[in-house]
Amino acid sequence: MVVVGDEVEFDINEDGTGVISEVGERKNYISRKAPRIKGAGHRGERLEQIIASNVDMLYVVSSIFSPQLNERTIDRLIVAAESSHVSVSIILNKCDLSDEKETNFWRDFYSQLGYDVFVTSVTENIGINEVRASLEGKVNLFWGSSGVGKSSILNSLFPELDFNVGEISDASDKGKHTTVTSVMNQVLEGTYVIDTPGIREIDPYGIKKEDLGHYFKEFEDYIHDCKFNTCTHQHEPGCAVIEAVDEEEIDIIRYKSYLNLLETIEEDMNF
Repeated sequence: MVVVGDEVEFDINEDGTGVISEVGERKNYISRKAPRIKGAGHRGERLEQIIASNVDMLYVVSSIFSPQLNERTIDRLIVAAESSHVSVSIILNKCDLSDEKETNFWRDFYSQLGYDVFVTSVTENIGINEVRASLEGKVNLFWGSSGVGKSSILNSLFPELDFNVGEISDASDKGKHTTVTSVMNQVLEGTYVIDTPGIREIDPYGIKKEDLGHYFKEFEDYIHDCKFNTCTHQHEPGCAVIEAVDEEEIDIIRYKSYLNLLETIEEDMNF
């Protein structure tokens, strides 16, 4: 199936309709497990939903407040990119609604892992120029939860895009879907941006539980010292990752994100 980002050959008819005749080979693609459909058979069956292909950079977009930052969602999006060999940057949006201490904590938290982190505010025009400079010459995918400001950031970067934007629900503190399908636009010579619908949940697709640790950067220095090469870093004796967590060399926040995602993988395997 053709997805946003694919390179295709096509023929155009006189009436303006066309036919795709060939889809080029993908260098990569980012996907997730498709949400379960009620009444669609065995509840453990999760199909793959491809979000976009041939991506150079994934911008994980999260608001710091309204809706509240959810580090587990950020970490799941990072894993989806890392497992697809796509570079990751993080945008922490709506910094004007958050106190400086919280903003600095999450900026430093992900910067120390080796990710470029941009702190932005569309209303105050903070960090927008820095994001724009980082986009040039690449295919850039913007992905995150509903209401975090993906479309607003892109409109601020490139007003000609004029994407629809929505409001936050007062009842749930969650965003409402305004982008309904992924859209790619060329914004500069050789530079493309892809806006995506906001997500409610994200489970990376096709990852084995014994491989999950390879997509958490801070595990890299310890993973090969585990007693078992199939270690899931959950309960096994001689696990160097667990020891690093106990010694506070790996942050407990990230380790809990890891365990949460590992539990999801195991649930799907047990259905």
